[in-house]
Amino acid sequence: MTLPLISVVVTTKNEEKHIGNCLASIAAQDYPADRLEIIVVDNDSDDKTKEIARKYTDKVFDKGPERNVQRNYGLLEVATGQYCMWIDADMILSPSVIKACLETIRATDDVALNIPEIVLGRGFWSKVRRFERSFYDNTVIDGCRFIRTDAMVKSGGFAHEWTHGPDDWDLDKKLKALGSIGYVQQTESDSSWGPIRDYINARGVETSQQKVSIYHNESDFDMSFYLAKKRYYAPNLEPYVLRWGKNDPDVKKQLGLWYRYFGVFIESGKWKKLLRHPVLSLGMWCLRTFVGVIYLTEKNKKVEEASA
Repeated sequence: MTLPLISVVVTTKNEEKHIGNCLASIAAQDYPADRLEIIVVDNDSDDKTKEIARKYTDKVFDKGPERNVQRNYGLLEVATGQYCMWIDADMILSPSVIKACLETIRATDDVALNIPEIVLGRGFWSKVRRFERSFYDNTVIDGCRFIRTDAMVKSGGFAHEWTHGPDDWDLDKKLKALGSIGYVQQTESDSSWGPIRDYINARGVETSQQKVSIYHNESDFDMSFYLAKKRYYAPNLEPYVLRWGKNDPDVKKQLGLWYRYFGVFIESGKWKKLLRHPVLSLGMWCLRTFVGVIYLTEKNKKVEEASA
């Protein structure tokens, strides 16, 4: 039986530092290369991003002005696969992710899948981010990345009116109206790793007997940049709440004080990790506090502007 074509869409903007590793990890999947469609949608890069991308695929396009327009172009207009997947240029796929996703989604009625995500980096704040991100897998804080293409089309894709922010949560909500979102839980065989193993290991993560995952390269973590990015995202949170309603169960968890600062970290026995790693736990709550202050500041600013 012929395996289905799977389209993987990567959006870029001056990503020459990351795009090679990202695309190499897609090309190295233990899934037939002729059944993988690699699509790169660039936003007018002025570095070598597109030059590097063309070493891996002839489907390199220019589209803008923002990330969601790029994603929708790749996923809704270019992709021809039965299934599609979207990732960022600073992400790396473990070797069996795509195969595991296909096996999981075929065995269920799910329309999309969450995939474990692991943050790379040896610095303290990178370790804090890796620790924090481990609590979010397969929760409402997560966002699906592997999707049945027909469901993606029916959902309408990412919201064009939001450049950044809760765009992945919004897509999840639209997909949940079409069916369930599942979770990939397979283990990666150590023998399946190729040269990219050294890159992952050098950034603080041991690949041996690891879950199939997406690795997010935050090894050059910069606190000021991270907080500036959160400030950029913050204005779109209120429109997201207005769209789905402040009493929506997912919205209450995603933006509610209790779940974001306590519930997601203690549910399902996860509180044990907090006790095992007190320093990382403290760092995580410091980081969450910084982000919370930014959100409240931006929210109050909008209120003041509206009443002026």
